Amino acid sequence: MFRFICPLCGQTLEPHPKVWLCAQGHSFDVAREGYVNLLPVQHKSSREPGDSTDMVLARREFLQAGHYQPLRDACLALLASLQAQTLLDIGCGEGYYTSALAALASEAVGLDIAKSAIRLAARRFCGISWLVGSAAHLPLADASVDLVCSLFSQLQMAELQRVLQPSGHVLLVTPAPDHLWSLREALFDEVRAHEPEKFLAGFEGAFELVVQQELGFVLDLTGPGLRQLLMMTPYAWKARLEKRAALEARVAFATEAAFSMMLLRKL
Repeated sequence: MFRFICPLCGQTLEPHPKVWLCAQGHSFDVAREGYVNLLPVQHKSSREPGDSTDMVLARREFLQAGHYQPLRDACLALLASLQAQTLLDIGCGEGYYTSALAALASEAVGLDIAKSAIRLAARRFCGISWLVGSAAHLPLADASVDLVCSLFSQLQMAELQRVLQPSGHVLLVTPAPDHLWSLREALFDEVRAHEPEKFLAGFEGAFELVVQQELGFVLDLTGPGLRQLLMMTPYAWKARLEKRAALEARVAFATEAAFSMMLLRKL
């Protein structure tokens, strides 16, 4: 069972239907959509941290179209045998992956720093605790999580170790070296391979790598799907305007999605 803590004082946080309370008197309202905002202002780096609303909406449309369903299916297959009781999805966004992963555990929490993403997730998916919060200050008690999932999001190693139970697992998904290579070639003068192995360096000594799998599949995109993909990635604002405009003018475009999936166990 999940045990939540107050992001202000660290005391136990008791969930109630309309408000979450701690013994120090700090309270956090349950929003109309069903989520709880546990991101105090002192933990924010900007007024509205995380992905912009436009990025969130583009990602929702792209994922709902099924473009990344092979990745979601592969994650489910990889984790099916773990029989986790509590699952935390860090950087859950609008909930596309979380809503499927939740079936693998008795309880699931989706956490993201972007309130607009959590609002969309809570509106659509019931039976999951949706939290606005920071990976650097997880509002969860020590050793209260069996499985942490992180798809394309940053992890804070000290917090990860704190909330995971002994022998708990982490699913880490990152772009493989040639992820969206032809797309990036169309946008940038120089393309560099992604380096998934560098993410493993931070786990050394505290986690063991259980399995690493590579997944790749072709994306045949029409205009709307291509624009959504551009908007939901950093490429939208890193590319030169003329190159992005030329790519967005394409009626269709094919590229390959490639991912590295790493399952690790806490030592």
